[in-house]
Amino acid sequence: MCDKTETPSQIQDHSDIPRQERQVQPGLESEMKPAPVVHQLPAEAGSENPCELLPYRPSGKLENRIAIVTGGDSGIGRSVATLYAMEGVSGIAIVHLPREQGDAQETKKRIESQSKCRVLLIAKDVGVEKNCEEIIEEVIGQFGKIDILVNNASEQHVCEDFSQISGDQIERTFRTNIFGMMFLAKYALRHMKQGGVIINTTSVTAYQGKPILVDYSSTKGAITSFTRSLSMQLASKGIRVNGVAPGPIWTPLIPASFSKDDMEVFGKEVPMGRAGQPSEVATSYVFLASSDSSYMTGQILHPNGGSIVNG
Repeated sequence: MCDKTETPSQIQDHSDIPRQERQVQPGLESEMKPAPVVHQLPAEAGSENPCELLPYRPSGKLENRIAIVTGGDSGIGRSVATLYAMEGVSGIAIVHLPREQGDAQETKKRIESQSKCRVLLIAKDVGVEKNCEEIIEEVIGQFGKIDILVNNASEQHVCEDFSQISGDQIERTFRTNIFGMMFLAKYALRHMKQGGVIINTTSVTAYQGKPILVDYSSTKGAITSFTRSLSMQLASKGIRVNGVAPGPIWTPLIPASFSKDDMEVFGKEVPMGRAGQPSEVATSYVFLASSDSSYMTGQILHPNGGSIVNG
């Protein structure tokens, strides 16, 4: 088995999830075992060891652009921010909750050690509209422009009996997962120009449902519709809006949501038979942010381990 912290060697070593204690919401990457894979990917087809993890190879796809990544302290957001920096983004604003400060600082340290990208950490709850306005103002004040908005912040809470769900939980989940996206897009669009990109994180649950995550799945369905509708409004302005619908990915949301027993089977239900890693999803965000996807808007990518979904 490989070292499960900063020197991964095999994808399977990071995707076989052992039993472990449930974390307190929203979950911290620093407490996850094994550590999620941030900037390595499985070797290419034809390699002597196709399961071997190798460093991501950037090619300057996003040079001199400014990006905002919500939930960028950990999980998919951390990987997206890291790959963006490696691809030449000159400035990244990472939005996170105040209690995620430790993970956010680690992400900042990682990015600055691997690139020349400037990192702005913003500790604010995106579920509050005023906070979103202030986030955009702070980014403009620091970097002067916004080229890429990645709406990725999310939360989920298991509820076995929907008749017992609280109104507070429903509102909280919707505020974080979809209201925050709308608020940030509203204020960011005042500064985004032709060529700008918005990328929203939805989920496979929007297409397949999840009986213990009814409110969460509902927000993800709303995100898909929001992405499609906003893309149609902004197409004439040259601003593209797309989304990513990950399957079972090893992020802090998982140990903060599910039981010890759930950990052992996490991800094994998909055709590929394992959980995915943040780095295996983050490449979709690189593609959607770059000119490689110049003829795509209103679309959703599905890095989900092979699950077939209806578009």
